[in-house]
Amino acid sequence: MKNLAIAILVLVVVLMSGALFVVKEGERAIVIQFGKVQRDDATGDTKVFTPGLHFKLPFIDSVKHLDARVQTLDGSPDRFVTSEKKDLIVDSYVKWRIDDFARYYLSTGGNKLQAEALLKQKVNNGLRSEFGTRTIGQIVSGERSALMNQAMEQAATSSDALGIEIVDVRVKQINLPTEVSNSIFQRMRAERDAVAREHRSEGQEQAEVIRANIDAKVTVMLADAERNARQLRGEGDALAAQIYADAYSKSAEFYSFLRSMDAYKASFDSKQDVMVIGPDSDFFRYMNGSKGKN
Repeated sequence: MKNLAIAILVLVVVLMSGALFVVKEGERAIVIQFGKVQRDDATGDTKVFTPGLHFKLPFIDSVKHLDARVQTLDGSPDRFVTSEKKDLIVDSYVKWRIDDFARYYLSTGGNKLQAEALLKQKVNNGLRSEFGTRTIGQIVSGERSALMNQAMEQAATSSDALGIEIVDVRVKQINLPTEVSNSIFQRMRAERDAVAREHRSEGQEQAEVIRANIDAKVTVMLADAERNARQLRGEGDALAAQIYADAYSKSAEFYSFLRSMDAYKASFDSKQDVMVIGPDSDFFRYMNGSKGKN
């Protein structure tokens, strides 16, 4: 009897553990019974279990836990074509959550990666349709918000089949393809180089004009200075000649004597000078006169 009681107790514990399941906060759960999603007998709606402790039939029912929070789908950038047949590389993200848990489970098997792959395809179809009706100027100027809203509406309509509600669709970045960007950058660089060369040539031309004007002004100033110098020198020479003439007229002998002394000083200044001249030359007139007097 004791062993039977223990066996019954163990069986009850096993059945109770198999009959209880816990739904965590931020999750919802659905029960699968014989491969079908369990529904409410009264309303026919899917039974969705909220966070807490719940019961199920052990060994018959299986529980599928699903994330009920808002999810972010942020994949790699995709290429889209505008109405001008120009390619754009668009980086976008999608905010989504599960709206119909039974439909979501049946369409994706509860696999998040599969759900995001299907959702990305539907969102890209909506974006591709919106990009295809607009030019690059319209996309980057003021119609980005309208583009995202319309793309979200199209994606929301097509995502109903997945049991998913799209909360938001946003375009993070729009770039040109690498090969197009390189050609545009090269063209822009060539244009800037042409502008730089034009400015440089204009600057050189202005520099030449300024340099020529300055050279002309310098030449004129030097000529004026030379003329003034010659004029002052002439006036000085005339004044000196006048002074010399006045001095000579007052005492010609004394003037001749001073000039001879200056000539002696200049001639005998260096000991290496050699003069070949007769002693009775007029150059030594005052020297000879001094000796005669002595």
